[in-house]
Amino acid sequence: MNAAQRAQMETGKGFIAALDQSGGSTPKALSLYGVDPSDYNGDEEMFAAMHAMRSRIIKADCFSSEKVIGAILFERTMDGEIDGKPVADVLWEDNGVVPFLKIDKGLEDEADGVQVMKPMPGLEDLLKRAVAKGIFGTKERSVIHEANEAGIEAVVAQQVEVAKTVCAAGLVPIVEPEVNIHSKTKAEAEAMLAASLKQHIDGLGADELIMLKLTIPEQPGLYDALADHPNVLRVVALSGGYSTDEASARLAQNAKMIASFSRALTEGLNVKMSDAEFEAALKANIDKIYAASVA
Repeated sequence: MNAAQRAQMETGKGFIAALDQSGGSTPKALSLYGVDPSDYNGDEEMFAAMHAMRSRIIKADCFSSEKVIGAILFERTMDGEIDGKPVADVLWEDNGVVPFLKIDKGLEDEADGVQVMKPMPGLEDLLKRAVAKGIFGTKERSVIHEANEAGIEAVVAQQVEVAKTVCAAGLVPIVEPEVNIHSKTKAEAEAMLAASLKQHIDGLGADELIMLKLTIPEQPGLYDALADHPNVLRVVALSGGYSTDEASARLAQNAKMIASFSRALTEGLNVKMSDAEFEAALKANIDKIYAASVA
């Protein structure tokens, strides 16, 4: 494990940028950026357009470790280059931003009020490639839709099992059991989730370090005890569909969480913007998210 990267993730001031939209969410992300489906033909052109968007963000002057301490990448982005240099190397060597990799393959259909992760064939080989490419950690997402104890236990058990595999490869997993912000039992689900996470994390070995990526809770400070757990490097918050303003306001009430926003980071960005306009819009989003993260 890179000691400088670990120190930055454990104590650095700032937030983690989520640049990991995959096949299913890419068309929507591109549409919000002003790139319509009629502008590309097939998956390859779609992913090329997405890579161009991510490259523009990463190359912006404001995208640096001054406020962005980490970035989560899609597998294609990890395998890609920016101006002839591997993306993970650009992030760390040029920007001082710690690179992570999204490793989940999407979600199963809902059962017991949750969606667990689909199987991940070839996971150990992917983790080896990630280590070789200078990746520090991973991210894997499940979704909780309602306060169902059996479902939440299934989500957490699966997440921690995957986390152990990631730790064994020398990487730090970001465990992401997202609670749907529209759930009618959101607060109850979050209380169940906090209890289940505590139980499973208590069972980790001393050298199995993880991070948590969680929906901003209805009860401020709910995840403080997890943030203080010796096996947890950091607790980060997902925006979950909240606007940048609302997500930032909610996050500011949780002193031991920092942001890991995706849609909120790119809100208002457009492919037709001049470089100066793009930089100004991105900087405004980064400043807002950073302020909430360090509040």
